[in-house]
Amino acid sequence: MSRAPRSQSARRALGTDDSETPILHVDMDAFFVEVELLQRPHLRGLPVAVGGAERGVVTSASYEARAFGVTSAMPVGQAKRLCPHLIMIPVSHGAYSTVSRRVMDILGSFTPVLEQVSVDEAFLDVSGDRHRTPTQIASEIRTAIRTGEGVPASVGIAATKHVAKIASAHAKPDGMLLVPKEETATFLADLPIGAIWGVGDATRKRLEQRGISSVRDVRQLRREDLERMLGKHGGSLWDLAHGIDPRPVVTTRVEKSIGKEETYFEVLRDPAVVRARMLDQAHECARRLRDRSLVAWRVSIKVRDASFTTISRSHTLGQPTNVAQEIYRVASSLMVMPPGGVRLIGVRVENLERGESSQATLEDDGRAEQAERALDTIRKRFGSGVAGPATLLPSKPEDGL
Repeated sequence: MSRAPRSQSARRALGTDDSETPILHVDMDAFFVEVELLQRPHLRGLPVAVGGAERGVVTSASYEARAFGVTSAMPVGQAKRLCPHLIMIPVSHGAYSTVSRRVMDILGSFTPVLEQVSVDEAFLDVSGDRHRTPTQIASEIRTAIRTGEGVPASVGIAATKHVAKIASAHAKPDGMLLVPKEETATFLADLPIGAIWGVGDATRKRLEQRGISSVRDVRQLRREDLERMLGKHGGSLWDLAHGIDPRPVVTTRVEKSIGKEETYFEVLRDPAVVRARMLDQAHECARRLRDRSLVAWRVSIKVRDASFTTISRSHTLGQPTNVAQEIYRVASSLMVMPPGGVRLIGVRVENLERGESSQATLEDDGRAEQAERALDTIRKRFGSGVAGPATLLPSKPEDGL
């Protein structure tokens, strides 16, 4: 979702309390960078980015680096050409999720109606708080996160999730913005079409080719006009442009899929290393299926090569499974190693339902699932690193991992 400059109406809205704006979107600012700066305070105020080495990509950039045009997912070489004095910090695996869990605990102390949508953002419904206004709660949240974790957070406050998310983007960095319900239409009108939730580059370009570049332009169209252009997505876009978004803050989700994907800051060129990562991802998917008493009918993979081209493939099973051995067998059969190497690999299981795994093949007598369940028990008792498939225990360190 692209960010537009704050409008005059947005600035006027800030600081006006409204009981009809109970949705908060809390978004951590340059989260990975801020976590790293906790250990490197001498770098604060300098152009800093988290990511790989020369052949890697930028994961997160400080606002000082963004002023030079550095953005996430940008190759490090390009980032350094834009910002010659850019300071690169390697990724600290695990550090971000640790801080994220503590931040979510802080948010949960303000309301039980909390929906975490990523490692660094969440929605809150504060309509049940009769003692504080939404802006008071937002201010207290920002103070609590800053005091407790030492990192900044921006908060958008609105009547709907969609507008609250846009408001938090306008509040960055380290700010707060309220859009009262009665100002929603005015606030949205002047935004570029790319600011609407779900409008990516392809949809934006398609609309701009038809002269539709702003939310105001969308409002000149009939709903059926957009649906003819974009299918059902056109109807959703029309609703959001008019401030219509009935989605509640959801504390629990019915999972439609389970997956794990990893981005590598150094391109993986060894097929054996790539397949080992896929095996590990298959085991993670299977474990989570068993934990939830679910089985999957479909296995998919996602591969991004060195040129940032992404390919997805999937296969529907004859019988549902929650066994890593079967998930990996199918995922591996879908995999074609890109000539330039792999920058991202992911395994996902879909079309989930309640149940136990069926016998996948005539040769499978159920022992694979029994072995994996035994592994689940050992890991829960002694930790995830204490046991695993023998093929995931390398005899020497693997480059790039």
